Amino acid sequence: MIPFFFFAAVILAAGFFITRSKKENSANWLAFFAKGKEAGFTLREMEQLRQISAGCNIQDPASIFKSLQKMETVIRTLVHTVRMSGEINDLPTQDFLAKLFDYCKKIEMEVVENKVRISTSRQINEGQILRVLVPNVGVYKSEVIKNYGNYITISRPVNQKLSASMPWEGLKISIYFWREDDAGYVFDTEVMDEVFSKGISSLKVEHNDSLFRTQKRKHLRIKFKKNAFLYMVRENESPHVLERAQGLLCMMEDISESGCAFRISGQATEGLRLKVQFSLDRIPVCMPGTVRSVDYNKEANISVVHMEADPLPIGTRNHILCEVFDLLPEEDEEELPFRVLEEEADTIKDGSQGALNV
Repeated sequence: MIPFFFFAAVILAAGFFITRSKKENSANWLAFFAKGKEAGFTLREMEQLRQISAGCNIQDPASIFKSLQKMETVIRTLVHTVRMSGEINDLPTQDFLAKLFDYCKKIEMEVVENKVRISTSRQINEGQILRVLVPNVGVYKSEVIKNYGNYITISRPVNQKLSASMPWEGLKISIYFWREDDAGYVFDTEVMDEVFSKGISSLKVEHNDSLFRTQKRKHLRIKFKKNAFLYMVRENESPHVLERAQGLLCMMEDISESGCAFRISGQATEGLRLKVQFSLDRIPVCMPGTVRSVDYNKEANISVVHMEADPLPIGTRNHILCEVFDLLPEEDEEELPFRVLEEEADTIKDGSQGALNV
């Protein structure tokens, strides 16, 4: 009985769309409705998508549910329309945008899932950052120096809190790494020898053709080079409040709806509650969160800080996703209070701008 009613609903909705779209005879509105229903959109939302698709001259409207490029075209048009009408900040508009972005992420993640996953340590790229676990000892940091057919060479693992003179040859270790735009992987191996490779103290470790794939990335992340200001999150105050005074200058490295990475002078500490403030399309954005990891370069005295964001207001989240999906226009310059002099920007790139004294 249920399939009959569903089929009847499809026919009625398709008839509704076809009646509304006599000039668009080439469009398969029956397929459009079926795909939209499967994607979780309501009849009202599908009518709005239908109108936008027709306005964008998308010949096959159902294709927006499987083509990231076409869905981005629809969202870009929607954002422009609601900005012109002044409805951009209305809650129904933001809810609809959030739903469209979630669907975009679903399409993109399926593409990433099918393209980038690996199955053996032989596929790990040189320069890949590693975490090396020595049972009953601790966790060390390393990176891939060379990847050969018979073994992989990694830099001698370091941990500032543990002894640097530990012998490695013959140790059984576990290696964990996170591949950009993919997932985390872990494998067990054994250290074959201690060597020098490219002038670096290194270890030769055995390959493993049975990688275990751990947590997959849930959020799309993009490279994001932009000046920003950094602040401590104060107690008894909403972390989302925009600051009016300049904070510590930093340089953004990447961004997603769930967090960001940025570069500062000095050494930062894991667990800090911070917020980063910057502009997107001349609109100030505040992203508070918690520092989860820090990559500190002692020689340059620069830290790359990886921060997990707090749950963001829906408007802020959607605005960041507009940047992630490249839906915002290029900015000619940043507006106050986020203007940064060229001399200051060059200073942070060179690592000579003040330290994070926390």
